[in-house]
Amino acid sequence: MELRHLRYAICVADEMHFGRAAARLGISQPPLSQQIRALEEELGVTLFERTSRRVLLTEPGRLFVEEARKAVAQVEHAVDQARRAASGEIGTLAVGVVASAPLIETIASAFRAFRERHPRIRLALRELNLDDQMDALIGGQLDIAFVRGLDMPVLAEGLSARMLIEEDLIVALRDDHPLAERPLLGIADLADQPFVLYERALGAGFNDHIAKLCRAAGFTLNVIQETGGLATLLGLVSAGFGVTVIARSLAAIHIEGLAYRPLKDSDAISRLWIVTHDSPSVCCRRFLDILEGCSARKLARQTALAS
Repeated sequence: MELRHLRYAICVADEMHFGRAAARLGISQPPLSQQIRALEEELGVTLFERTSRRVLLTEPGRLFVEEARKAVAQVEHAVDQARRAASGEIGTLAVGVVASAPLIETIASAFRAFRERHPRIRLALRELNLDDQMDALIGGQLDIAFVRGLDMPVLAEGLSARMLIEEDLIVALRDDHPLAERPLLGIADLADQPFVLYERALGAGFNDHIAKLCRAAGFTLNVIQETGGLATLLGLVSAGFGVTVIARSLAAIHIEGLAYRPLKDSDAISRLWIVTHDSPSVCCRRFLDILEGCSARKLARQTALAS
């Protein structure tokens, strides 16, 4: 049984006449009659009562046509959905992010613009560490990943990356900490301070970068507490457990008792990379176009302010 057999039965039921049904279907009457007869033989039931003057649905025929209409409608819906997904009208865009990514103006603007322009595409954000993001990209669970690191991440075949943003690192500390009295700090000022950092599984590359900055400033990083999340990290700092170094975009988070101070060291920077498949989906390409536009507009504003 094929989909066309269902369409044939539905058309005959609508017209109650083989000749009119054949004309509507664009075929001759004998082949249509043969196809309906073959369908009845396959089902083992009589769908239509035929006389020389009229065609009537049997009770099994009525039930069959009723279900056939549902089946054809479902198939047509599936085809329509597939075509819309292929054209980027509907679907899901799966994006992996680090905690700071949605706080960056360019990225937040791109998310907002994408939702406004493509309301039927679901934007699924997943906060993952670098290794999990790479695995999800390779496995097809992510379309895009925003990852943080000083250097370009190591990529598997079929993936591409480019640097999106370079931003300064800042110090987070209690607002009554003696160092909070200074408007500007250097890494060397943190030599005697206990640090709170992400667990290595979450921030291995970032932690290594902080440790390298400390060594260059003449001291060894003293980590007294590791944590599995941004909220806990900043909460522990505000509770006086120690200081931490984070990307400047995270200064948008306001917590009572917490202060942020810029770092003067030229190498105290962090980079955010965007990783995609070499052959991205239509949804992904549309988001990347929007992101590119947001980046260009921000650069134009910065250039105008600088001049």
